[in-house]
Amino acid sequence: MTETDILGYALNNFAEIGEEAFALSLPYWQRKQYGKGEFYNEYKNVCKHLGFILDGVFRTYYINDDTAEEKNVFFFSKNQVVVSYKSFVTQTPCNYYTESMVDSTILYIHINHLKELYQKSHQWERFGRLVAETAFNIAMTRAEDLMFLTPEERYLDLIRKHPDIFNNVPLYHIASYLGIQAPSLSRIRKRMMGK
Repeated sequence: MTETDILGYALNNFAEIGEEAFALSLPYWQRKQYGKGEFYNEYKNVCKHLGFILDGVFRTYYINDDTAEEKNVFFFSKNQVVVSYKSFVTQTPCNYYTESMVDSTILYIHINHLKELYQKSHQWERFGRLVAETAFNIAMTRAEDLMFLTPEERYLDLIRKHPDIFNNVPLYHIASYLGIQAPSLSRIRKRMMGK
């Protein structure tokens, strides 16, 4: 399967983008490789690209003004979209950094090209609506998980969504994402492995 085949399959699953509609987008997708530590998007920049991850892991984080501590908010991994959703949808400056955690490869499309596709195809219009709905759903789920799920439940959910996360991301970043300290994460992992 080629990279564009993988992308086409993913877009069809996500928004029922058929072959004809997908063909309209082919001239617009660009391939980009990121080294570990490179930024996909930075704080106060407007996110102008929507990326599809072929391989790698990205984290989205902000820096606490009082403590200067980095707080991880989202992870994006293989076969997922990477984007600063709010910034991308509203074309306003981003409140976060999005950084590659390992060497990563994406295919990305510019917002202006997506808007052209919205004009040309109802399937792409639906894609745009689904991106906005997904952004809302991800943000709400994240907020509710922190309120209503135990750290163990958040841990299991993270593994379900990002199976290879522990191979690519240091434990302290995972602990930050889960809203716990690193020693608590070690205890949870030990308990889960014992089950």
